[in-house]
Amino acid sequence: MKQRILRAITLVALALVVPLAQAQSYPNKPIRMIAPYPPGGATDILARLIAQGLTEALGQPVVVENKAGANGQIGHDFVAKAAPDGYTLVLGNSAVLAVSVSMYDKMPFDPIKDFAPITLAAQGPLVFEINSAIPASTLKEFLAYAKARKGKVNAGLAGVGAMHHLVTEMVKLQAGVDWTNVPYKGSSPMVLDLVAGQIDVGVDNIPSSLPQIKAGKLRALAVTSGKRTPLLPDVPTLAEAGVPGVEAAAWHGVLAPAGTPPEIVNKLNAEIVKVLHSPENVAKLAGLGLDPVGSDPKTFADFIASENVKWAKVVKASGAKLE
Repeated sequence: MKQRILRAITLVALALVVPLAQAQSYPNKPIRMIAPYPPGGATDILARLIAQGLTEALGQPVVVENKAGANGQIGHDFVAKAAPDGYTLVLGNSAVLAVSVSMYDKMPFDPIKDFAPITLAAQGPLVFEINSAIPASTLKEFLAYAKARKGKVNAGLAGVGAMHHLVTEMVKLQAGVDWTNVPYKGSSPMVLDLVAGQIDVGVDNIPSSLPQIKAGKLRALAVTSGKRTPLLPDVPTLAEAGVPGVEAAAWHGVLAPAGTPPEIVNKLNAEIVKVLHSPENVAKLAGLGLDPVGSDPKTFADFIASENVKWAKVVKASGAKLE
Protein backbone atom coordinates (compact mmCIF):
# COMPACT_ATOMS: atom_id res chain seq x y z
CA MET A 1 0.00 0.00 0.00
CA LYS A 2 2.80 2.40 0.94
CA GLN A 3 4.56 1.65 -2.33
CA ARG A 4 1.39 2.47 -4.27
CA ILE A 5 1.00 5.74 -2.40
CA LEU A 6 4.64 6.63 -2.98
CA ARG A 7 4.30 5.74 -6.68
CA ALA A 8 1.20 7.95 -6.98
CA ILE A 9 2.97 10.84 -5.25
CA THR A 10 5.95 10.38 -7.58
CA LEU A 11 3.72 10.43 -10.67
CA VAL A 12 1.97 13.59 -9.49
CA ALA A 13 5.32 15.25 -8.80
CA LEU A 14 6.57 14.28 -12.25
CA ALA A 15 3.39 15.64 -13.83
CA LEU A 16 4.13 18.98 -12.18
CA VAL A 17 7.87 19.01 -12.82
CA VAL A 18 7.99 17.89 -16.47
CA PRO A 19 5.97 20.84 -17.91
CA LEU A 20 8.03 23.23 -15.81
CA ALA A 21 11.25 21.67 -17.10
CA GLN A 22 9.91 21.91 -20.66
CA ALA A 23 9.18 25.61 -20.22
CA GLN A 24 12.59 26.28 -18.66
CA SER A 25 14.45 24.58 -21.52
CA TYR A 26 12.11 26.00 -24.17
CA PRO A 27 13.04 26.76 -26.85
CA ASN A 28 16.02 24.58 -27.68
CA LYS A 29 15.46 24.44 -31.44
CA PRO A 30 14.01 26.68 -34.21
CA ILE A 31 10.33 27.67 -34.08
CA ARG A 32 8.05 27.84 -37.11
CA MET A 33 5.60 30.73 -37.45
CA ILE A 34 3.00 29.85 -40.08
CA ALA A 35 1.59 32.74 -42.12
CA PRO A 36 -1.52 31.27 -43.80
CA TYR A 37 -1.46 33.65 -46.77
CA PRO A 38 0.98 34.53 -49.58
CA PRO A 39 4.00 36.81 -48.97
CA GLY A 40 3.42 40.55 -49.07
CA GLY A 41 0.08 40.82 -47.29
CA ALA A 42 -0.66 42.17 -43.83
CA THR A 43 -0.47 38.73 -42.19
CA ASP A 44 2.93 38.05 -43.72
CA ILE A 45 4.32 41.47 -42.76
CA LEU A 46 3.16 41.18 -39.14
CA ALA A 47 4.34 37.57 -38.84
CA ARG A 48 7.86 38.59 -39.88
CA LEU A 49 7.91 41.50 -37.44
CA ILE A 50 6.93 39.20 -34.54
CA ALA A 51 9.32 36.46 -35.69
CA GLN A 52 12.26 38.83 -35.77
CA GLY A 53 11.54 40.09 -32.26
CA LEU A 54 11.06 36.57 -30.90
CA THR A 55 14.30 35.40 -32.49
CA GLU A 56 16.19 38.09 -30.60
CA ALA A 57 14.32 37.46 -27.34
CA LEU A 58 14.42 33.66 -27.29
CA GLY A 59 17.84 33.04 -28.79
CA GLN A 60 16.47 30.58 -31.36
CA PRO A 61 15.46 31.26 -34.99
CA VAL A 62 11.76 31.87 -35.50
CA VAL A 63 11.18 31.15 -39.18
CA VAL A 64 8.11 32.37 -41.06
CA GLU A 65 6.60 29.84 -43.46
CA ASN A 66 3.84 30.87 -45.88
CA LYS A 67 1.25 28.11 -46.20
CA ALA A 68 -1.49 29.68 -48.30
CA GLY A 69 -4.63 28.06 -49.66
CA ALA A 70 -8.30 27.38 -48.94
CA ASN A 71 -8.75 31.00 -47.85
CA GLY A 72 -6.28 30.64 -45.01
CA GLN A 73 -7.58 27.31 -43.77
CA ILE A 74 -4.58 25.23 -44.90
CA GLY A 75 -2.11 27.14 -42.73
CA HIS A 76 -4.40 27.16 -39.72
CA ASP A 77 -5.18 23.45 -40.13
CA PHE A 78 -1.47 22.62 -40.35
CA VAL A 79 -0.90 24.18 -36.93
CA ALA A 80 -4.08 22.75 -35.41
CA LYS A 81 -2.75 19.27 -36.18
CA ALA A 82 0.89 19.95 -35.21
CA ALA A 83 2.56 18.68 -32.05
CA PRO A 84 1.56 20.84 -29.04
CA ASP A 85 5.14 21.59 -28.05
CA GLY A 86 5.44 25.30 -28.83
CA TYR A 87 7.55 24.83 -31.95
CA THR A 88 4.76 25.41 -34.48
CA LEU A 89 2.73 28.62 -34.22
CA VAL A 90 0.31 30.41 -36.51
CA LEU A 91 -0.45 34.07 -36.98
CA GLY A 92 -4.18 33.56 -37.17
CA ASN A 93 -6.73 36.18 -38.11
CA SER A 94 -10.35 37.22 -37.94
CA ALA A 95 -11.07 35.85 -41.42
CA VAL A 96 -10.55 32.22 -40.45
CA LEU A 97 -11.09 32.28 -36.69
CA ALA A 98 -14.25 34.41 -36.56
CA VAL A 99 -15.91 34.74 -39.99
CA SER A 100 -15.26 31.63 -42.11
CA VAL A 101 -16.60 29.33 -39.41
CA SER A 102 -20.07 30.79 -40.02
CA MET A 103 -19.78 30.88 -43.81
CA TYR A 104 -18.69 27.27 -44.36
CA ASP A 105 -20.86 24.29 -43.50
CA LYS A 106 -17.75 22.41 -42.42
CA MET A 107 -14.15 23.32 -41.61
CA PRO A 108 -11.22 20.91 -41.02
CA PHE A 109 -10.66 22.30 -37.53
CA ASP A 110 -12.51 24.04 -34.73
CA PRO A 111 -11.23 27.63 -34.28
CA ILE A 112 -11.94 27.50 -30.56
CA LYS A 113 -11.24 23.90 -29.49
CA ASP A 114 -8.18 23.15 -31.65
CA PHE A 115 -5.93 26.07 -30.65
CA ALA A 116 -4.22 27.45 -27.58
CA PRO A 117 -4.54 31.25 -27.98
CA ILE A 118 -1.36 33.10 -27.03
CA THR A 119 -2.13 36.77 -27.70
CA LEU A 120 -4.23 39.11 -29.80
CA ALA A 121 -1.39 40.84 -31.60
CA ALA A 122 -2.81 43.76 -33.58
CA GLN A 123 -5.89 45.06 -35.32
CA GLY A 124 -6.72 47.68 -37.90
CA PRO A 125 -9.41 48.86 -40.31
CA LEU A 126 -9.87 47.81 -43.91
CA VAL A 127 -9.98 50.19 -46.86
CA PHE A 128 -12.64 50.32 -49.59
CA GLU A 129 -10.73 51.21 -52.76
CA ILE A 130 -11.10 51.48 -56.53
CA ASN A 131 -8.85 51.63 -59.58
CA SER A 132 -7.85 55.28 -59.98
CA ALA A 133 -8.97 55.31 -63.63
CA ILE A 134 -12.62 55.00 -62.57
CA PRO A 135 -14.32 58.43 -62.74
CA ALA A 136 -15.37 58.59 -59.08
CA SER A 137 -13.75 60.52 -56.25
CA THR A 138 -16.22 59.59 -53.49
CA LEU A 139 -18.01 56.43 -52.43
CA LYS A 140 -21.37 57.89 -53.47
CA GLU A 141 -20.02 58.62 -56.93
CA PHE A 142 -18.63 55.12 -57.28
CA LEU A 143 -21.88 53.49 -56.15
CA ALA A 144 -23.76 55.58 -58.74
CA TYR A 145 -21.17 54.46 -61.33
CA ALA A 146 -21.70 50.81 -60.35
CA LYS A 147 -25.51 51.11 -60.43
CA ALA A 148 -25.38 52.54 -63.93
CA ARG A 149 -23.43 49.50 -65.13
CA LYS A 150 -25.90 46.92 -63.77
CA GLY A 151 -23.67 44.02 -62.78
CA LYS A 152 -20.73 44.83 -65.05
CA VAL A 153 -18.55 46.03 -62.18
CA ASN A 154 -16.14 43.45 -60.71
CA ALA A 155 -15.24 43.45 -57.01
CA GLY A 156 -12.11 41.64 -55.86
CA LEU A 157 -12.23 39.59 -52.67
CA ALA A 158 -8.81 39.57 -50.99
CA GLY A 159 -10.10 36.85 -48.70
CA VAL A 160 -13.10 34.67 -49.52
CA GLY A 161 -15.02 34.01 -46.35
CA ALA A 162 -13.13 36.79 -44.63
CA MET A 163 -14.13 40.14 -43.21
CA HIS A 164 -13.20 41.66 -46.58
CA HIS A 165 -15.89 39.47 -48.11
CA LEU A 166 -18.55 40.43 -45.58
CA VAL A 167 -17.80 44.16 -45.84
CA THR A 168 -18.02 43.93 -49.65
CA GLU A 169 -21.37 42.13 -49.38
CA MET A 170 -22.74 44.51 -46.77
CA VAL A 171 -21.86 47.64 -48.78
CA LYS A 172 -23.42 46.01 -51.83
CA LEU A 173 -26.63 45.26 -49.92
CA GLN A 174 -26.82 48.60 -48.13
CA ALA A 175 -26.37 50.55 -51.38
CA GLY A 176 -28.58 48.31 -53.48
CA VAL A 177 -25.81 47.76 -56.03
CA ASP A 178 -25.21 44.67 -58.15
CA TRP A 179 -21.64 43.69 -58.91
CA THR A 180 -19.71 40.45 -59.49
CA ASN A 181 -17.38 39.17 -56.77
CA VAL A 182 -14.02 37.84 -57.99
CA PRO A 183 -12.16 35.71 -55.39
CA TYR A 184 -8.37 35.86 -54.87
CA LYS A 185 -5.90 33.92 -52.75
CA GLY A 186 -4.80 36.87 -50.63
CA SER A 187 -4.32 40.62 -50.82
CA SER A 188 -1.28 40.75 -53.09
CA PRO A 189 -2.82 39.17 -56.22
CA MET A 190 -6.05 41.12 -55.70
CA VAL A 191 -4.20 44.43 -55.46
CA LEU A 192 -2.15 43.64 -58.56
CA ASP A 193 -5.31 43.05 -60.61
CA LEU A 194 -7.00 46.12 -59.15
CA VAL A 195 -4.04 48.30 -60.15
CA ALA A 196 -4.04 46.70 -63.62
CA GLY A 197 -7.75 47.40 -64.07
CA GLN A 198 -8.74 43.73 -64.28
CA ILE A 199 -11.21 44.44 -61.48
CA ASP A 200 -12.82 47.72 -60.40
CA VAL A 201 -13.13 47.72 -56.63
CA GLY A 202 -11.82 45.88 -53.60
CA VAL A 203 -11.71 45.86 -49.82
CA ASP A 204 -8.25 45.27 -48.39
CA ASN A 205 -6.01 45.60 -45.36
CA ILE A 206 -4.40 49.02 -45.44
CA PRO A 207 -0.76 47.77 -45.30
CA SER A 208 -0.87 45.84 -48.56
CA SER A 209 -2.65 48.61 -50.49
CA LEU A 210 -1.06 51.72 -49.00
CA PRO A 211 1.91 51.93 -51.42
CA GLN A 212 -0.45 51.85 -54.41
CA ILE A 213 -2.77 54.39 -52.79
CA LYS A 214 0.15 56.75 -52.15
CA ALA A 215 1.36 56.22 -55.72
CA GLY A 216 -2.05 57.27 -57.03
CA LYS A 217 -2.78 53.93 -58.69
CA LEU A 218 -5.61 53.14 -56.29
CA ARG A 219 -8.14 55.55 -54.79
CA ALA A 220 -9.24 55.00 -51.18
CA LEU A 221 -12.92 55.90 -50.79
CA ALA A 222 -13.59 54.83 -47.19
CA VAL A 223 -12.20 52.96 -44.19
CA THR A 224 -14.21 50.39 -42.28
CA SER A 225 -13.46 51.55 -38.73
CA GLY A 226 -15.71 53.67 -36.56
CA LYS A 227 -13.26 56.55 -36.77
CA ARG A 228 -10.69 57.69 -39.30
CA THR A 229 -7.21 56.23 -39.27
CA PRO A 230 -4.13 58.46 -38.95
CA LEU A 231 -2.63 56.54 -41.86
CA LEU A 232 -5.33 57.85 -44.22
CA PRO A 233 -6.59 60.94 -42.37
CA ASP A 234 -8.42 62.39 -45.38
CA VAL A 235 -10.34 59.19 -46.10
CA PRO A 236 -13.81 59.09 -44.48
CA THR A 237 -15.35 56.16 -42.64
CA LEU A 238 -18.06 54.19 -44.44
CA ALA A 239 -20.65 55.93 -42.26
CA GLU A 240 -19.27 59.36 -43.18
CA ALA A 241 -19.23 58.32 -46.83
CA GLY A 242 -22.92 57.46 -46.77
CA VAL A 243 -23.01 53.75 -45.86
CA PRO A 244 -23.82 53.52 -42.13
CA GLY A 245 -24.01 50.30 -40.14
CA VAL A 246 -20.95 48.67 -41.70
CA GLU A 247 -18.01 48.66 -39.30
CA ALA A 248 -15.17 46.15 -39.05
CA ALA A 249 -11.57 45.76 -37.99
CA ALA A 250 -9.29 42.98 -39.17
CA TRP A 251 -7.35 41.41 -36.33
CA HIS A 252 -4.38 39.08 -36.05
CA GLY A 253 -3.28 36.86 -33.18
CA VAL A 254 -0.69 34.22 -32.37
CA LEU A 255 -1.89 30.71 -31.55
CA ALA A 256 -0.37 27.29 -30.82
CA PRO A 257 -1.98 23.85 -31.12
CA ALA A 258 -4.43 22.95 -28.34
CA GLY A 259 -2.68 21.13 -25.53
CA THR A 260 0.46 23.25 -25.61
CA PRO A 261 1.70 23.49 -21.99
CA PRO A 262 0.47 26.67 -20.28
CA GLU A 263 4.03 27.47 -19.18
CA ILE A 264 5.14 27.65 -22.81
CA VAL A 265 2.04 29.64 -23.83
CA ASN A 266 2.71 32.14 -21.04
CA LYS A 267 6.39 32.42 -21.94
CA LEU A 268 5.55 33.15 -25.58
CA ASN A 269 2.85 35.59 -24.51
CA ALA A 270 5.24 37.59 -22.35
CA GLU A 271 7.87 37.86 -25.10
CA ILE A 272 5.42 38.65 -27.93
CA VAL A 273 3.76 41.40 -25.89
CA LYS A 274 7.19 42.96 -25.34
CA VAL A 275 7.93 42.73 -29.07
CA LEU A 276 4.62 44.38 -30.01
CA HIS A 277 5.00 47.24 -27.56
CA SER A 278 8.61 48.16 -28.20
CA PRO A 279 8.74 51.81 -29.36
CA GLU A 280 10.27 50.72 -32.67
CA ASN A 281 7.52 48.21 -33.44
CA VAL A 282 4.71 50.48 -32.26
CA ALA A 283 5.94 52.96 -34.88
CA LYS A 284 6.21 50.23 -37.53
CA LEU A 285 2.69 49.00 -36.81
CA ALA A 286 1.30 52.54 -36.94
CA GLY A 287 2.90 52.86 -40.36
CA LEU A 288 1.02 49.73 -41.39
CA GLY A 289 -2.30 51.00 -40.10
CA LEU A 290 -2.31 48.53 -37.20
CA ASP A 291 -2.68 49.08 -33.47
CA PRO A 292 -0.71 46.71 -31.21
CA VAL A 293 -2.78 44.89 -28.59
CA GLY A 294 -0.87 42.21 -26.69
CA SER A 295 -3.62 40.58 -24.63
CA ASP A 296 -3.17 37.71 -22.19
CA PRO A 297 -4.13 34.18 -23.39
CA LYS A 298 -7.51 34.02 -21.61
CA THR A 299 -8.58 37.43 -22.83
CA PHE A 300 -7.68 36.42 -26.38
CA ALA A 301 -9.62 33.15 -26.04
CA ASP A 302 -12.70 35.04 -24.80
CA PHE A 303 -12.32 37.54 -27.63
CA ILE A 304 -12.29 34.80 -30.29
CA ALA A 305 -15.45 33.31 -28.80
CA SER A 306 -17.24 36.68 -28.77
CA GLU A 307 -16.15 37.44 -32.35
CA ASN A 308 -17.62 34.12 -33.48
CA VAL A 309 -20.98 35.12 -32.04
CA LYS A 310 -20.83 38.64 -33.50
CA TRP A 311 -19.97 37.65 -37.05
CA ALA A 312 -22.34 34.67 -37.10
CA LYS A 313 -25.17 37.20 -36.78
CA VAL A 314 -23.76 39.30 -39.63
CA VAL A 315 -23.29 36.27 -41.88
CA LYS A 316 -26.89 35.20 -41.24
CA ALA A 317 -28.19 38.69 -42.02
CA SER A 318 -26.13 38.98 -45.21
CA GLY A 319 -27.03 35.53 -46.48
CA ALA A 320 -23.40 34.94 -47.53
CA LYS A 321 -22.47 31.27 -47.74
CA LEU A 322 -19.52 29.25 -49.05
CA GLU A 323 -19.04 25.58 -49.87
